[in-house]
Amino acid sequence: MVKHLTILGLATVLSVSSHNAQDGKVMAGSVLSPTIKPWDSHYIDIEAGYLWKVGGDTPLDYGMVPVMLTWRSPEVIGMGFADGSRLIVRNRLSLVAQWVETGAENHYFGLMGAPSIEWWNSAGTWSIYGGIGGGAGLIDSQGIAGGQGRDLTLNWFGTVGVAHAINDTTQIRFGGMFQHLSNGGATTPNPGVNTLGFTVGMSRSF
Repeated sequence: MVKHLTILGLATVLSVSSHNAQDGKVMAGSVLSPTIKPWDSHYIDIEAGYLWKVGGDTPLDYGMVPVMLTWRSPEVIGMGFADGSRLIVRNRLSLVAQWVETGAENHYFGLMGAPSIEWWNSAGTWSIYGGIGGGAGLIDSQGIAGGQGRDLTLNWFGTVGVAHAINDTTQIRFGGMFQHLSNGGATTPNPGVNTLGFTVGMSRSF
């Protein structure tokens, strides 16, 4: 059922983006104004996805549904190219609420930070992004062999994807995500779990 809901959510995002893009063309003649600089704006992202177990020390199978609320800062450092495109680095800070669909636990709530590395085309209409970072949070450990050994759990993650601006303030995002959860060796054994999957979402500038 989770997979069906994720597919439905993706279809909704695509439908909204198509509708907004058409409205923008009718009202303004183009999706974006020529002076837009997305690297100068703050963004709030809302993303959800699905992660499957791909490794770790736990013998248990895991499937997880992350929902992330992310703030991205304006450009911290950047470099422009002759064609008008730009490579930037900005701050990224995320709150994550994660449902453990398959596994010993039920949910995880955490905080994750990372630099967001983004290449933007000259028109500011789409970008390729990536980042590697980490943080910590609380999981409802159950005392089951192979599950997480305590509630306080560290996370490490990596993301890569593409973003498309559908108007001056709104973007849609499609990406891949790797996540590692473990307790940092606080218990023996330390049954960490590695997961890999996808995310979809939308962003608003302010």
